[in-house]
Amino acid sequence: MGIKTYISRALRYIVKGTPIKKTTAEISYLQPNGRLVGKRIIITGGGRGIGASMAEKFVSEGAEVLIAGRDEKKLKELSEKIECKYLVLDVSKVETFQSFIKEAENVLGGINCLVNNAGISLHENTFFEVTPKTFDQQINTNLRGAFFLTQEFIKLVEKNKRRSTILFTSSETGDTMDFRPYGFTKAAVNSMVQGLAYLFAKDGIRINAIAPGITASDMTGFVNQDNIHYDWNLIERIYLPEEVAETACFLLSEASGCISGQIIVCNNAKTVNARWK
Repeated sequence: MGIKTYISRALRYIVKGTPIKKTTAEISYLQPNGRLVGKRIIITGGGRGIGASMAEKFVSEGAEVLIAGRDEKKLKELSEKIECKYLVLDVSKVETFQSFIKEAENVLGGINCLVNNAGISLHENTFFEVTPKTFDQQINTNLRGAFFLTQEFIKLVEKNKRRSTILFTSSETGDTMDFRPYGFTKAAVNSMVQGLAYLFAKDGIRINAIAPGITASDMTGFVNQDNIHYDWNLIERIYLPEEVAETACFLLSEASGCISGQIIVCNNAKTVNARWK
């Protein structure tokens, strides 16, 4: 398998005479070799950010992909660009999941992979900025929606006796304490991944999660064409969605066939509980 490398360069903003700091990201990714041929994958939150990068990577690896989300314009644009399917879905509306899974099954000719990527963070700055409304919005999308969509998916694959793979997009915040609902949901997702993986291992269903650090996306407000310097990450830059998609691709492929119940944190050890911190 060949490896391509690309370089993304950015400049740190000048603040009160601070010298410009150049930040370079050197990222390697495997050349497509058909490692996802035979995979028929749903990706929620697939119209942008990490979801869009995963969709593009999976298609390049031979998968049949269906992206889902609320913004039909974004979905349509990406589906035409990378030649995949799309359906509109609001993951906070669990009453639509049964019909959605049925339609996705028809569109893809049988589904065997689900990527629960859709999520929102409302970035509350203090504990007292959290309201019942913002709490429920994040719980319903990040946790409740992912749980019940997974439930419908497993019902289908169990009925058809299909070996399947499920991948969740968690977050590094799920690995630490938090005072915000976003962090609570990701900690709960990590627990759910492990519980469901154990429950369904004997049925041939593998369940894992990726937990990215701060990554360029609409949700974080960082864009990789602008400024990727970021002091709070150990490597002093934000992550790019393409590199997170590489890890996701491995976890969906048969090369990771012995891996289930794992949360792969993609942040270069930032949240490791080192005793010398």
